Amino acid sequence: MFAKPFRVKSNSAIKGSDRRKLRADVTVAFSAIETDQVSELVPGKEELNIVKLCAHRGDAVTVYMRGGNPILFELEKNLYPTVYTLWSYPDLLPTFTTWPLVLKKLVGGADLMLPGVVVPPAGLPQVQKGDLCAIALVGNRAPVAIGVAAMSTAEMLMSGLKGKGFSVLHTYQDHLWQSGDKSSPPSIASLAPDPPDVSDEKSSDQADPTLQGNVQPLSLQGEEERGEAHQECEEKALSEASEDTSAGELNQDTPDSKSPQEQMDELLQQCFVHALKCRVKKADLPLLTSIFLGSHMFSCCPEGQQLDIKKSSFKKLSKFLQQMQQEQIIQVKELSKGVESIVAVDWKHPRITSFVIPEPSPTSQTIQEGSRVQPYHPPDIKSLYCVPANMTLLFRKSGHTKGSILEGSEVRTIIINYAKKNNLVDADNKNLVKLDPILCDCILEKNEQHVVPKLPWDSLLTRCLEKLQPAYQVTFPGQEPIVKKGKIYPIDITLAKRTYNKKVTVVQNLETYGLDPCSVAAILQQRCQASTTVSAAPGSKDSLQVQIQGNQIHHVGRLLLDISCTFTLCAFSCA
Repeated sequence: MFAKPFRVKSNSAIKGSDRRKLRADVTVAFSAIETDQVSELVPGKEELNIVKLCAHRGDAVTVYMRGGNPILFELEKNLYPTVYTLWSYPDLLPTFTTWPLVLKKLVGGADLMLPGVVVPPAGLPQVQKGDLCAIALVGNRAPVAIGVAAMSTAEMLMSGLKGKGFSVLHTYQDHLWQSGDKSSPPSIASLAPDPPDVSDEKSSDQADPTLQGNVQPLSLQGEEERGEAHQECEEKALSEASEDTSAGELNQDTPDSKSPQEQMDELLQQCFVHALKCRVKKADLPLLTSIFLGSHMFSCCPEGQQLDIKKSSFKKLSKFLQQMQQEQIIQVKELSKGVESIVAVDWKHPRITSFVIPEPSPTSQTIQEGSRVQPYHPPDIKSLYCVPANMTLLFRKSGHTKGSILEGSEVRTIIINYAKKNNLVDADNKNLVKLDPILCDCILEKNEQHVVPKLPWDSLLTRCLEKLQPAYQVTFPGQEPIVKKGKIYPIDITLAKRTYNKKVTVVQNLETYGLDPCSVAAILQQRCQASTTVSAAPGSKDSLQVQIQGNQIHHVGRLLLDISCTFTLCAFSCA
C-alpha cells in the first residue's frame, strides 16, 4: 500500500475527543494489548497528529503520528499498527517468520507467499482467514511487515504451504516508514519454545486423528519443496541471525543508564550554551525568549535529534531560563506585560567558555544512497516568455509558433533580425524602428495604430516582452529543468484572523521552490511551540498551505532564510 509515494491532504493536532476515541479503538482492535500499554501508545498529554493522506492507488488513509513517527493507520474503518509500534509491542499480533532475502520483495509491494514462510519448531501461529498478522525475519522477532492472512493456519498446512499466505499492507522501508525517523528494527531475541506436553499431545491426537496424519508429512513436504533452492538462503539467514544476536548482546552489555528525560535535559542545556556562544551577539539584546528558542536554540540541535522542552524536566522555557539565571549565565526581565526577554549574557561564564562546538556529522553533509532526504539547495529561477496566438506572425519566420517558450535574449534577437530583414530601421535615426502592419498589430494598442509610426529600440523591445505571455523555468541542482507557463509567485506569508479574533500565520507557494509543506510544518511546530496544520490552498487543486497558530511571521521568515536547515524535497510525499 505504501510502496509508492503518497499525497498528504492534511496534518493537524488531535482533539481530546478523538484521542479518547482512538484509545477505545485500540483496545477493541488489539485484544492482546494491556491497559497500561494503551496509555503508553496513546498518551494523555503528549502531542499526537492526525495526517490524512491519499495512497498511490487512491485509498484514503488516516495516519496517527506521535513524536514524529507514524504509530497507527486507519483504512476503511480498520485500525493497523505500524512497524514502529510493533517494535515496542512485538507480541501485539501473531507473528510469522520469513527469510531476509524476501524483505526486498515485500518492500517493493509483493505479498508474502507461503513457500517463503519458515515453520518454527513450535509450529505456525494459529490464525483465521482475515486475521491481522506481523511478519518478522529469521533470527529477529522484531516485525518488518504487517499483513492480512489469506487463509487459516489449518488451510496453510493442508495446502502444503503453497499459494498466497498474506496480503501485505505496510513494511519496514516503505514510504510510511520513511515519514518517521527511519530507524532500523531493534534486535529482539526469538522466544524459546515451551517443551511439549505429552498428555496434551495425546488428547489432541485422539480428538482429531486426521490432523495427526496430515500436519507432519505436509510440513516435511513444504520443506522438501524448498530443498536445495533455499539451502543457500537458510545459511545466509542463519549467519545474519547470528550477527544480529551478537549485536543485540553487545548492546545489552552497555545500556544507556540515562532516562529519556535526562537526555532531553542535557540536549536542552547543550543547545542553550551553543546558541549563546555562536549565534547570539551583544547587539541582539534584549532578545525575546521565544525568538531565542525558535531562531537560535533549535538551529543548534544536532543532526538526527529533536529538541522538545515538554519532554524535559523543566517542561516550560521560562522555568529553564530561570535556572540558567540562577547560575548567573543570563539575566531575564519582563520588559512588557507577559513577555520575557534576555537582557544580559555573561559570555565569560565557564559554561560558555569551556563549551566545545560539536563537529557536524558526515551524514548531514552528504546524501545517503537511496535516501530521499537531502540538504535543501535553492533552485535557479529564470523568467521566460510564451508566444500568444496574436503574435505568431511576428515569430513565424524565426521558426516559432503559438506556445513556443523563449528567453528574453532570444526575443530581443528575433525582433532585431525582423527589423533589419524588413528594412524597418529608420535611415535618418538608427535608434528608431518603423512599424509595419505586423508590428502595429502585435505591439501597439488600437488607438495608437494610426498615430505611432515609429518607436525607439528600447520601447519596441519592452512593449514586445509585455505583450508576450509569462512563463518561467525552475532548475534544482542535479535535476532536469521544469518549465511552466504563467507567473511564478513568491512564498506568501500572511497573518490572518480566525474566529474569536485569533491570529494564524498562513504560508503558501512552498512547493514551487521544492519545499515540502509537511516538513516545513513539522519544523515550525517545534520552533514556534505552536500547533500547525497542512491543508489544501484555497482556489488550488494541487497546492498546499501551512497554517501556524499565532503571529509567527518572524519565525517563518527566519526559517526560510536559514540555509543550514534541511528540508525534504517536495517529491518525497507530495508527488
